[in-house]
Amino acid sequence: MAALATGGAVRRGVAPSFRRAGEPGLAALPGTRPSLRRGQLLLSSGVPSLDAVLGGGLAVGTLLLIEEDKYGIYSNLLFKYFLAEGIVSGHHLFVASAKEDPADILKELPAPLLDEVNEEETVFKSKESQDYMKIAWRYQNLPKMEASPAASSRFGHYYDVSKTLSPELLQSTKCHHFFLPEEISLHPNINICNMTSGYIRLLQSIQRIIYQEGFDGSHPQKKQKNILRIGIQNLGSVLWGEDISCTDNPEDIYSLTKFLYVLRSLLRMSLSACIITVPAHLIQNKAIMERVTNLSDTVVGLESFIGSERETNPLYKDYHGLIHIHQIPQLNSLICDVSDTKDLAFRLKRKLFTIERLHLPPDLSDTVSRSSKQDLAESAKLLSSGCGAMAMGKKHLDF
Repeated sequence: MAALATGGAVRRGVAPSFRRAGEPGLAALPGTRPSLRRGQLLLSSGVPSLDAVLGGGLAVGTLLLIEEDKYGIYSNLLFKYFLAEGIVSGHHLFVASAKEDPADILKELPAPLLDEVNEEETVFKSKESQDYMKIAWRYQNLPKMEASPAASSRFGHYYDVSKTLSPELLQSTKCHHFFLPEEISLHPNINICNMTSGYIRLLQSIQRIIYQEGFDGSHPQKKQKNILRIGIQNLGSVLWGEDISCTDNPEDIYSLTKFLYVLRSLLRMSLSACIITVPAHLIQNKAIMERVTNLSDTVVGLESFIGSERETNPLYKDYHGLIHIHQIPQLNSLICDVSDTKDLAFRLKRKLFTIERLHLPPDLSDTVSRSSKQDLAESAKLLSSGCGAMAMGKKHLDF
């Protein structure tokens, strides 16, 4: 009777399918937040505008692949943003590189914007109010990808590229280093599963830290839970012992893909997230790059305007390059959070790196461009004075 009164007895060992309000869901870890759509634990990439494009942030246990720009300037900047966000959030770091000493990379990480956020916000809003009447009417109602830096932002931080992190903050963070030239000098060459010795040593180091430092999610841990941020720089380059950037037919075509396959399996079973920069423009065999993309979760490509025709084109003078979102993971869902626009550009302001929608000037006529704003102003004055004066001045009419 009691079972009937309560709607039937609940079977033993079976958890109910609902959760009361106030009960904890995902584990509360520093610098993370749960995704409302996919039920994943998210962390910030260090660039709030990039988090918005990727659906709220990077999911824990996933791999972010950055296709480097031609000179590696802006991809290196995103790499440092990811690491700096980990230090500010209290996460552990693992930095691997074959080019720069990880200790030197950490010394160059940008400092967070704290006291100057309100000042930047005031300048941004005043500029918006001044440009409100200047922008074309058909662009006024378009939503913006990048919000102004606000002190009320609870997820992700803004960073000042003109300043570096304080030494005290660096010392308070637990960082693990992997510098390939030092590892080669300490250990003899090994070759397992036709992978380069650098990849094998790197996988062994990551696996050891995940198991020993308490980041393994498949086994109960006694240590306090935290996030491990893994950063690998210039993977697939010649410095890592790869020849895929030198020839169409490399000696071992599957070395990099095998490494990514094992790495992603380690990430899936641990409280960690990884960012990798790859010189995609140097890889000769496009089939290899397609496999690398398929073995990654999130793939972002950077196209810098440095050294190209767009650098001097007045249409792109407000931007420093384009950003391409090639792949977004489908986690706990049949579809992924795709951005509503693919026309994205980035620019490095005085202190901030921002990603915005690519806004080109309105096409008023064949002769009108941004360089002829003064001519347009003169024409507007002539129009206001009457048709007789218009006949004597310059004509810029487009019906």
